[in-house]
Amino acid sequence: MCPLRLIPRIFLFDDEELTPELRAQRTLNRSRIPEMSRYILENKHDYVFSAITASINGDVRFTPIGDKASDDRMGILHVDMKNQFIINDGQHRRAAIEQAIKEDQSLGDETIAVVFFVDQGLSRSQQMFADLNRHAIRPSKSLGLLYDQRNDLAKVGKLVALKSEAFSGMVELERSTLSERSRKLFTLSALCSATSDFLGLKEYKTQEDAAEEAIKFWDELAKQIPEWQLVRKSKMTAGEIRRDFVHSHGVLLQAFGRVGAALNSGEKSDYTALTNLKKINWSRANAKDWEGRVMLGGRLNKATNSVVLASAFIKKSIGIELSPDERKADASFNKSRKAMRD
Repeated sequence: MCPLRLIPRIFLFDDEELTPELRAQRTLNRSRIPEMSRYILENKHDYVFSAITASINGDVRFTPIGDKASDDRMGILHVDMKNQFIINDGQHRRAAIEQAIKEDQSLGDETIAVVFFVDQGLSRSQQMFADLNRHAIRPSKSLGLLYDQRNDLAKVGKLVALKSEAFSGMVELERSTLSERSRKLFTLSALCSATSDFLGLKEYKTQEDAAEEAIKFWDELAKQIPEWQLVRKSKMTAGEIRRDFVHSHGVLLQAFGRVGAALNSGEKSDYTALTNLKKINWSRANAKDWEGRVMLGGRLNKATNSVVLASAFIKKSIGIELSPDERKADASFNKSRKAMRD
């Protein structure tokens, strides 16, 4: 265990100016550091970091705590401080720790685990980096949100997924993509993003209050989309709905969230305009309305602009005012479509 205040002083990482073949790890991505540092500062009593892996370039000596055979696994590691300590895995943790300590020096007495290897040259260090990251798999965004107890929006999204009539049993909680055979209509990550757009900047006293309003909106919206009801009643499969309709994809779900935010912007929410959703032709075969907006060559486009264009189209269809960015995106889309026809 190494005190955090010593981490920036004794652990080095390769010079970023070296070419990749002469380094033992990836270059430092400095854009990651502020977020990691903020994580430490905001969770000083329960932050979690995995061990740093480092190589010692020099002589080391290990003294067991006793003479018994069972004593040889514990003892004191003697290292000349003139040696060089090179990080094989954990350079971003090191940089984040350094930045956090500058803002709060009390963190210096905290400790982090370090795994030491005796340096055996560049080739061995490069192989160590490859081996350490060979089987590292980042968890899906949905699974990360499911287990995240600090993210308020994630908590609201989970409440909506579990308690709403619209989504109960229809949300994939672990994966961030849906297979053709999946029985789920949406992923938790898509629902959290859409619910975040719905809540917007409006403030609620508690997460439960926010979830209650979101559930009210999503349940009312679900009543206007018969195909979602058919999936719930097992009269159509989720795969068939996603194959044939645009309304069962994340890009439209997020657009629905934006529409809901507009209907929920006053002191009292009013979702009566949602009844007009039944007038919209949601079929993917309806290229006139969806091609170029949310589809490219018949495939759903997940770009942010597609969300804006979809919400603009829905708002115009049900008779509510567009936001400035929606008006701009819609005008640009119509202008380009007219130019193509001409």
